[in-house]
Amino acid sequence: MTIETFQSLIRNVTDFIGGRAVDKALQTALNEQFPADGPVYTQLFHACKTGVHEGWMCQYEGGGVRYGRVIKPTPDLHDYSVDVVQMQNIAGAHHRHPAGEIDLIMPLDAGAQFDGHAGGWLVYEPDTSHNPTVAGGNALILYLLPKGQIEFTRSAPKA
Repeated sequence: MTIETFQSLIRNVTDFIGGRAVDKALQTALNEQFPADGPVYTQLFHACKTGVHEGWMCQYEGGGVRYGRVIKPTPDLHDYSVDVVQMQNIAGAHHRHPAGEIDLIMPLDAGAQFDGHAGGWLVYEPDTSHNPTVAGGNALILYLLPKGQIEFTRSAPKA
């Protein structure tokens, strides 16, 4: 797996998103177009597991969360950045989404959920915020951020 191969897989998604609003209608459309039991989801999940194993994804660790920006915002991906995190039964640092956030949830353990959602797509609209939380096991989460915009507002909750 190479970063170029990974970027071409992501391009399938960002081309579909195009200039659509980052909202719940997009969440529905992504889950219909790229369902958790479909080929694109499966390819992205495999690519992320491989990237983590090879060490070019989730290469940093802080507060029990493995993370890393895989692709900076680029016109080739409609100005989305791509980050991947690995979390296990933990809440991450609180942050705000100035332009929204599009998440691909990939449970590594059966029953793992991200912010109460199983495998698939979750969209946070612009100007929302949260403590990203994985419960019920271990999961990878791929974040698409418009123009790479994210504002960390406070640290992760104490365990």
